[in-house]
Amino acid sequence: MTKSVGILGGGPVGLAAAAHLLARGLEPVVFEAGSTVAANVREYGHVPLFSPWRFNIDDAARALLLAEGWVEPEAEALPTAGELYRRYLVPLAETAALAPRIRLGARVEAVARASVDKVRSAKRESSPFVVRLALADGGFAEELVDAVIDTTGSWNTPNPLGANGLPVAGENLFAAQISYHIPDVAGSQRDRYAGKSTLVVGAGHSAANALLTLVELAEAEPGTQIHWVTRGKDLRRVFGGGDADGLPARGALGSRLRQAVQDGKIALRSEFRIRELRQSENRLTVVSDGSGEISGIDEIICVTGSRPDLGMTRELRLRYDPILESVDFLAPLIDPNQHSCGSVPPHGHRELSHPEANFYTAGAKSYGRAPTFLMVTGYEQVRSIAAALAGDLVAADAVHLVLPETGICSSAPGMEEESSCCATPEPSAASCCAPKVSQAASSCCAPSVKPEASCC
Repeated sequence: MTKSVGILGGGPVGLAAAAHLLARGLEPVVFEAGSTVAANVREYGHVPLFSPWRFNIDDAARALLLAEGWVEPEAEALPTAGELYRRYLVPLAETAALAPRIRLGARVEAVARASVDKVRSAKRESSPFVVRLALADGGFAEELVDAVIDTTGSWNTPNPLGANGLPVAGENLFAAQISYHIPDVAGSQRDRYAGKSTLVVGAGHSAANALLTLVELAEAEPGTQIHWVTRGKDLRRVFGGGDADGLPARGALGSRLRQAVQDGKIALRSEFRIRELRQSENRLTVVSDGSGEISGIDEIICVTGSRPDLGMTRELRLRYDPILESVDFLAPLIDPNQHSCGSVPPHGHRELSHPEANFYTAGAKSYGRAPTFLMVTGYEQVRSIAAALAGDLVAADAVHLVLPETGICSSAPGMEEESSCCATPEPSAASCCAPKVSQAASSCCAPSVKPEASCC
């Protein structure tokens, strides 16, 4: 049983982890780089969420809030990210239980074992972790903890324009005309896009949100032009499953986007892989690697996903998938080359652990470069981890996770037919999409099973 637990990142999953650890009698300390908790959520506060409140509130966090007279939002209402921040995350951080355990402005520079480098094995597990914090004056401070839960996500490391994962020629030079997150087109950044020609790059839900807000802007601001390029040609994931989606708002998002393209409000070019940006009179020409070019672009919105920052834990013995950079166990279940269902079998402390004892990766970072992470997944992850750190392995192994499917599923590269992720009437333990299978040694995708023999 550990005593103190360092939580890297003070977002929704990090705060939930702190709440569960407190409920277990452990001592959490949350390290948040921003000047406020959930600084990244606050940054995209203008974005509407497609998951209702019931998917966005953690049980242990709810208990802390209700004890202080908090009024819970209506379960089925759809918040914006800003409402999630103001009505849930800030009040949670201000509770008497959590407030003294949160360090703001605490940017984690590195994590290691105290007095033991990555190579040394003797007395390794008995050495505490040292969390090194970068200070504003260029110096550093350090804190010792018995365990670490990394919930830093991947928001601050977005993918570049290049289809090969690298910035394209001219990308850094013309960075002032590129946004790597969903801009506030209807609000503070309206003037930047009104009456301009904007190119959106990406084929996920972020791209859909950006495109649809631009469509609304174009209806009010003549001269606003919208271009959309995707690297592939299969757009079923972004267009979604419509009424078959377990989250109606997510299904509606894709349906609205499909209609906007059909109505000619968005100029779509698929299989367009950007090679270079050129500038003439402050406007950009976007050159592909073989599909021509698009000229007269004022702004680019690059929403091609993100990647985790693995540099801060270089001195630890961690195991990430070499393709997705996700936790090893999750990779075959969430690989976008194989799956788009949205369902992931239950997983907890065992799957999220590493060769480095008492270190766990949770939240969006556990998914690496894979998309479609939901907060409710992170909440169950940290519930299991907290129970394990407290020594209650029965509760830690009793993982329950039922996620709303997208209604559109691909199970192999190049699959063209739409199908249900769990097409069988009664998913069995051998089904990769059996959402009610609890994590145990007999799980169809247990870590001991070799990938080629895994049902997933």
